[in-house]
Amino acid sequence: MSDATATLTPPSREAGIPKLSVEGLTVERTLANGERIVAARDVSFDIDAGEFVCLLGPSGCGKTSILNVLAGLDRPSAGRALLDGSPIEGPGPDRAVLFQDPALFPWLSVRANVELALELIAVGGVDRRDRAQTALASVGLADVADAQPHELSAGMRQRAALARALACEPAVVLGDEPFGVLDAQTRELLQNEVQRAWMGSSGRTTFLFITHNVREAVLLADRVFVMSARPGRLLEEFRIHAPRPRDLDDVLIGRVVSEIHALLLRELERPGA
Repeated sequence: MSDATATLTPPSREAGIPKLSVEGLTVERTLANGERIVAARDVSFDIDAGEFVCLLGPSGCGKTSILNVLAGLDRPSAGRALLDGSPIEGPGPDRAVLFQDPALFPWLSVRANVELALELIAVGGVDRRDRAQTALASVGLADVADAQPHELSAGMRQRAALARALACEPAVVLGDEPFGVLDAQTRELLQNEVQRAWMGSSGRTTFLFITHNVREAVLLADRVFVMSARPGRLLEEFRIHAPRPRDLDDVLIGRVVSEIHALLLRELERPGA
């Protein structure tokens, strides 16, 4: 394996309590027909404070199920999820979640959507407006702060959702394929926005993104966790050494993308996968 990859316990990891941990996590789901399936089985990993990690794998391998447990939206069938060493019991302002649907309130302006999130965490009026405007400016939306969500493109609405999350200064941002429905050009623009936002965050916010897009994962992440077909388990971890800000034309990026594609292809061709 190339020097762009690492084992599941890379020696360069810093000692101490991880920001996020999952320990022996198993998650079951009930299908519409009532069938009970195991989405992910016995998954364990740590994410340090300030890291950017992407989790990818075949459809149905439990990626979203794991993220929902970390967000406090679901409970595991076995194992546990930890935030700063303490069990995650439910949602909290220390974690923001980005979904495919930006979920903006259509009757509020873009700025008001961001301000509402700040109001919910008890940020005062004057500071609330300033923080909302600063967050919108950071994702290039300062000039459309008074627009309604329906007046924006899909990519701009997703930028607004990102601004809303970052304005609240969460310790952790969890992304569930937030760019999955965007066209290729808009997706690349948003990837660059996320890179800049993460690099500019004070103390480096911890990011965990779920994606099906290998190029996106390698472009954004410090480490990429690759999962098997259902029931999902960790196959391998790739540590990305390319300097930031990154470019998809970087030779190292291309090499790691090829390695991950080959791993996923072998997994999908495996009997019973």
